[in-house]
Amino acid sequence: MTDPAVIRCDQFLAHPQAKVWQVLTDPQLHARWWAEGDVRPIVGHRFTLDMGPWGSQPCEVTAVEPERVITYTFAEGSLDTTITWRLEPEGNGTRLFLEHAGFDLDSPMGKAAFDGMGRGWPGLLAGIDPVLAGM
Repeated sequence: MTDPAVIRCDQFLAHPQAKVWQVLTDPQLHARWWAEGDVRPIVGHRFTLDMGPWGSQPCEVTAVEPERVITYTFAEGSLDTTITWRLEPEGNGTRLFLEHAGFDLDSPMGKAAFDGMGRGWPGLLAGIDPVLAGM
């Protein structure tokens, strides 16, 4: 049974894993498809993501497997969720998997975030390809 408080998406990108990894972990590239912030693939690294009208969201990197997996907490102290990016080779490109977990569906804020992000993540993932094409 799938946990209802988890958003899962994936996107095929016709680019090597190393380039996809850069888009996820280089702050300048990350800002071009999602949000500004000093994301770095270093366990224990704390950073914030500028979510515009939703404010700066504190994050902390909790797991890294270079060019394969990065996991970080997201919105510590409010949503308290976890985002995991996983990259797998596929044909001549990379399959990027997103898992955004830990939403409290009993909380109005948690439920609203889950619904909104569930609708929003696929569009954000689609926005990665143009950034990769411009590298």
